[in-house]
Amino acid sequence: MQFCAFDILAEEGDDLRKLPLHLRKSNLGRLDAFLRTGRKGIFVNPFERGEIGPDLFRAASEMGLEGLVSKRRERSYVAGRCKYWIKVAAMEREL
Repeated sequence: MQFCAFDILAEEGDDLRKLPLHLRKSNLGRLDAFLRTGRKGIFVNPFERGEIGPDLFRAASEMGLEGLVSKRRERSYVAGRCKYWIKVAAMEREL
């Protein structure tokens, strides 16, 4: 089993949901070393900028992954579906 952390909504009792995504990712990045220490299968998902989106999408499709989620870096966390977080389904490979 693997656990992939891709966002952090609270830290030491502080609610981080109102912070923009890029600041939450910074907070999560500080925990990366702690999460990896002595723990197998736990990792922090990297935060990639939009320029590599087409390459990431192609790689996700080639690996047979479900897809990608695109988020606006300046937006706060919103529970559920919203127009600022978009899931793009990967293309199925031809057999």
